Amino acid sequence: MHLFRTKSVEQTIAETSEEGRSLERTLSTWDLAVMGVAVAVGAGIFSVGAQAAAFHAGPAVIISFIIAGIVCGAAVMCYAEFASMIPVSGSAYTFTYTTIGEVVAWVIGWDLILEMLMAASVIAKYWGVYLSDFVHLMGGTGFSTTINLASQSVDLAPLVVVGLFTVLLVLGTKMSARFDGALTVLKIGIVLFVIIVGFFYVKAENYHPFIPPSQPASSIESLEVTSTMNQPLWQWATGMRPSIYGVPGILSGAALVFFAFIGFDVVATTSEEAKNPRKTVPRGIFLGMVMVIVLYVLVAIVTTGMVSYQDLAKMPNPSLATGFELVGATWAAKFISFGIVLGLTTVVMVLLLGLTRIVFALSRDGLLPRSLSQTGRHGTPARTQIITGVLVAIVACFFKIDVLSDMVNIGTLSAFMLVALSIPIMRRKRPDLERSFQIPGSPWIPIAIALACLWLMLNLTVLTWIRFVVWLLIGFVIYFSYSYGHSRLGQELLDSAIAGEESFAQ
Repeated sequence: MHLFRTKSVEQTIAETSEEGRSLERTLSTWDLAVMGVAVAVGAGIFSVGAQAAAFHAGPAVIISFIIAGIVCGAAVMCYAEFASMIPVSGSAYTFTYTTIGEVVAWVIGWDLILEMLMAASVIAKYWGVYLSDFVHLMGGTGFSTTINLASQSVDLAPLVVVGLFTVLLVLGTKMSARFDGALTVLKIGIVLFVIIVGFFYVKAENYHPFIPPSQPASSIESLEVTSTMNQPLWQWATGMRPSIYGVPGILSGAALVFFAFIGFDVVATTSEEAKNPRKTVPRGIFLGMVMVIVLYVLVAIVTTGMVSYQDLAKMPNPSLATGFELVGATWAAKFISFGIVLGLTTVVMVLLLGLTRIVFALSRDGLLPRSLSQTGRHGTPARTQIITGVLVAIVACFFKIDVLSDMVNIGTLSAFMLVALSIPIMRRKRPDLERSFQIPGSPWIPIAIALACLWLMLNLTVLTWIRFVVWLLIGFVIYFSYSYGHSRLGQELLDSAIAGEESFAQ
């Protein structure tokens, strides 16, 4: 079996012009930057930082954000180099197909489907939750998006937000990007307003001690990490007692807040729809990443400066709104709630786009049914967009999925790790290719990036790793039962071999 067969870069680019399976190039640098900010600046900016401060790092969560931002920023530099060479839909999947081989590319594509399907479903679910909270804060009573069908509770809110963006994405990526951009600018304004107001409540004593001494996780009543399944994998593997704060807390906090940086791989999936992608994609990725890192660090500074991390740890689900409530500024909760609703709205749109483009790329290569890669008169894969939208809506409406953020993290980190390792491979394999952007320090910096991603993965829980392995096993069953035999590359190699044998026989 030829599991590590690779496609040439030239073949990969040529396939983008296949009739009925090509995408229109309409996106600018600003569109791509806004897309990255739109998916990264969601509800996480209002909650993840507070949770990481309370249960992991204390005020040193600022360092956790910086570590996660550096790892993600370094990883997207690898994406930028590949996008400048191979401006094709599919992101990490496409990149690894041209370097490491088909089976690894399939694993990455399968991981990305996991990441974006679960993330889109989770975010769509919570959009309804926060919409209800906002209506109640504004004085609305009796408002609910949930109905009961027999013994099953069904949340209708995800149908609304997923349905809206599915229609917009079917009609065209540019139209969706403009709508998404308008909402993103508005929510960034809200975030900046909250940050500015929060600085008036900051007290220097709340930053002391900046790195709290390490202590057993059991000392925090509201934190459930003492069981084996909820321990970071490396702590369980080394037999360490579950602990929080200190240096280990900073690292586990970095693994948690990494969820806040997901989305820049989605930007890379849209390379095939970008104008002059060899320049616009790297620029869009970097511009968006800088904006996100600055916003997250500022929010972390405000959150830990307003109230003590020990007070946050007494709350079961601390957030930025919790900080304002503890200092008596309950009015700010309304702005935060509105910002969350806007934030989640734009995140859903970008994740739906990314999920569809991954399925589109896998389908065009024959690893999934080819009918899923057909584009309609608007230049978008309408059929696949509708199918993925329906799937996300069903999962969000009917399933309890509030524990799957770590699954999103591990899928993203595994993709980042393999893309980083692919940089020196491609440099050695195809030094002749034009690269409008190159990550410096190859091969050592890409290897260091891969190791950093692996370390963050090891800081995720044992239960997350078990779920991840199960997902991979399902993926391998699909690959060996369908994808390997239907691969266009495999068929082309087989046809070439048969033609060669016939020529030799003659």
